[in-house]
Amino acid sequence: MRVREDYRTLTGPEKAAILMLAIGEEHAAKLFALMDDEEIKELSQTMSNLGTVHSSIIERLFVEFADQISSTGSLVGTFDSTERLLEKVLGKDRVDNIMEEIRGPAGRTMWDKLANVNEGVLANFLKNEYPQTVAVVLSKIKPEHAARVLGQLPEAFAMEVIMRMLRMESVQKEILDDVERTLRSEFMSNLARTSRRDPHEAMAEIFNSLDRTTEGRFISALEERNRDSAERIKAMMFTFEDLGRLDPGSVQTLLRNVDKGKLAIALKGASEPLRDLFFANMSERAGKLLREEIQGLGPVKLRDVDEAQMYMVALAKELAAKDEIVIADKRGGEDELIY
Repeated sequence: MRVREDYRTLTGPEKAAILMLAIGEEHAAKLFALMDDEEIKELSQTMSNLGTVHSSIIERLFVEFADQISSTGSLVGTFDSTERLLEKVLGKDRVDNIMEEIRGPAGRTMWDKLANVNEGVLANFLKNEYPQTVAVVLSKIKPEHAARVLGQLPEAFAMEVIMRMLRMESVQKEILDDVERTLRSEFMSNLARTSRRDPHEAMAEIFNSLDRTTEGRFISALEERNRDSAERIKAMMFTFEDLGRLDPGSVQTLLRNVDKGKLAIALKGASEPLRDLFFANMSERAGKLLREEIQGLGPVKLRDVDEAQMYMVALAKELAAKDEIVIADKRGGEDELIY
């Protein structure tokens, strides 16, 4: 079986295929779900013909990928340049539809898109529109979303909107089309530009999903290539040891939700201070049982420990997204906890 050792001979599809195989089934499945059938066929064909790929090639590919996505000067794609390129090969109507999909939040129609927009952001835009326009918009979105938007508007203005909604009959198609055009041109495009994600944040999430050995290699290699980017990524990463910054209430919430078997494996490879933090937030009986379970595990593979610790990190981030726990910012600032 041939072994690929020369990085310079790799084609673009081959690099993509190696990356997909290297990130594992769970993450690759999420990427495949975003591709069309032709892309999947081409990539699958390339993956099946790769043969053996030397570890040095995989490492170099990840470092190059990390360097490019983390460097502000490496990527020059914009909405405008993408639109100009598409217009050379597709009709204007198709391009308009495609660009509408990628500019704004997910959704097939404008009203679907608005359902994914935070009520504060939407209210901030609508408060500068005519009350009649706002009445049309709120009549087209879900009642619970409309209620939250109304609550964010100045009271006098909100009452004007309510009165117009009460007097509103069926909206003429021309008026509805005009409102949609306004939302598309003045709101959605600006929203997409202002909410573009920091590539360092995206890379931090990718690095969070790597096992400790691989993550360490890539961080070290990236530090040699671009120390500033490496430091920014490390500051944004949330690791298992960062659980040590949780307040007692958050630790207890995490313990109520965690799989007890995975907790034992994760703590098997944890530092003493982190273990002590978890034991301190458990009852004496529960702590004793957990200590016995950890001791009874015997030798545990590093890979299994990594998987259990990654599970706990993912669970903590999920609970934080639901505002059930608080993760203090390790860089300090307004998210830092004051006691």
